[in-house]
Amino acid sequence: MNCIIIEDEIPAQRILQNYISKVPGLELKESYQSALEANAVIQENTVDIIFLDINLPDISGLRYIKTLSSPPCVIMTTAYHEHAVESFELDTICDYLVKPFSFDRFLKAVNKAKRHLRPNTTALDNQKTDAKTLFLNVDKTLHKVYLNDILYIESDKNYVTVVTANNQYSYLESLKNWILKLPEEDFVQIHKSYIVNIKAITKINGNLLFINEQKIPVGRSFKPKLVDKLDLN
Repeated sequence: MNCIIIEDEIPAQRILQNYISKVPGLELKESYQSALEANAVIQENTVDIIFLDINLPDISGLRYIKTLSSPPCVIMTTAYHEHAVESFELDTICDYLVKPFSFDRFLKAVNKAKRHLRPNTTALDNQKTDAKTLFLNVDKTLHKVYLNDILYIESDKNYVTVVTANNQYSYLESLKNWILKLPEEDFVQIHKSYIVNIKAITKINGNLLFINEQKIPVGRSFKPKLVDKLDLN
């Protein structure tokens, strides 16, 4: 498994180079100080992992990744937390490292990237999981809902409201039952009354989480799990 570094700060480059040298099977091809310098080798589709800083000259790391039609696996690096949510909206981004980060945290990111780079058979299995559906019984009518389409679920006493991009479904059920149904890698409970789709999060401001324009409160006891899910430690 090979990788490149795109990082404009030489001390930060050296830390990554040192960490990479400690991981068996991970080979560093080259280090660059801007995305444009690395563009030619990335276009050859011979890179497995990019360690990519967000704040770069000419074009930011996030903007650059969005220009690629088939980007490799990306591990973002930055000194700022606020870019984390935007990073996780891009499927090609495997993880997000906030500087300064330890070797243990770096290794965790590399192992995530390895899972991301599993063979096609695993990718097909993941597609089947992504396409998982449930039928919701609302007013004696069964509605088919794809789990990936769910933005969040809100509980009000004995009822839940399942919110997707195009519809809302309210019916008699507990939030606890939904916790058991949903894949924990994609959904997290952030409040006694809310479960959210991690990929649907657009912004976090203090104890408020945003899914598009919808404000959702983050409960104090649930915040550590949200932080862990987004790897903001």
